Amino acid sequence: MTAKLYDLELSGNCYKVRLAAALMGVPLEVVPVDFLAGAHKVSPLIDLNPFGEIPILEDDGVVLRDSQAILVYMARKWGGESWLPNDAAGLAEVVSWLMVAENEIARGPNDARLHDKFGTKLDVDLARSRAARVLGLLERHLERNAWLALDRPTIADVACMPYVALGHEGGVPMDGHAAVAAWVRRVKSLPGFAGMPAI
Repeated sequence: MTAKLYDLELSGNCYKVRLAAALMGVPLEVVPVDFLAGAHKVSPLIDLNPFGEIPILEDDGVVLRDSQAILVYMARKWGGESWLPNDAAGLAEVVSWLMVAENEIARGPNDARLHDKFGTKLDVDLARSRAARVLGLLERHLERNAWLALDRPTIADVACMPYVALGHEGGVPMDGHAAVAAWVRRVKSLPGFAGMPAI
């Protein structure tokens, strides 16, 4: 049975799932969601995810919400040790970057993009300030490391790259962050890579 993804093409969080599937060679049945009409807020989707958000992944009776949680599931089920290690220290290192994706990147570049591209009412100056801070942190880390964790591609990179690469849609370009830009190019060069609009 093919896993089913309830998807919005322009969502970076949905894209994380599509990208992981492409990199891991996992076939997905992609079901477009009429987001503007609020299809994610009514049945049947609200029954699958009471939080009223996408992505939602259905796989053989398992229903998952939240892109980072879905990445963990996919890596554990289909990706193996290379994408998410079992050892305590390696697992914690990868998960720490999943938290950066969920926190600093979501409230920085992602929020700025939500404001500029989708008209979401929020403090865009604060979002851009947060984006500048996390880009600086990423730049310093990636000046010394090719990948975010464990010296190899993991779901840490899949979780963090999309909204960083989409930052230009929120007034947060990668200008002046050569190491970050080089990392994005490395992710794009991975076998099986699949893009999305603006990446």
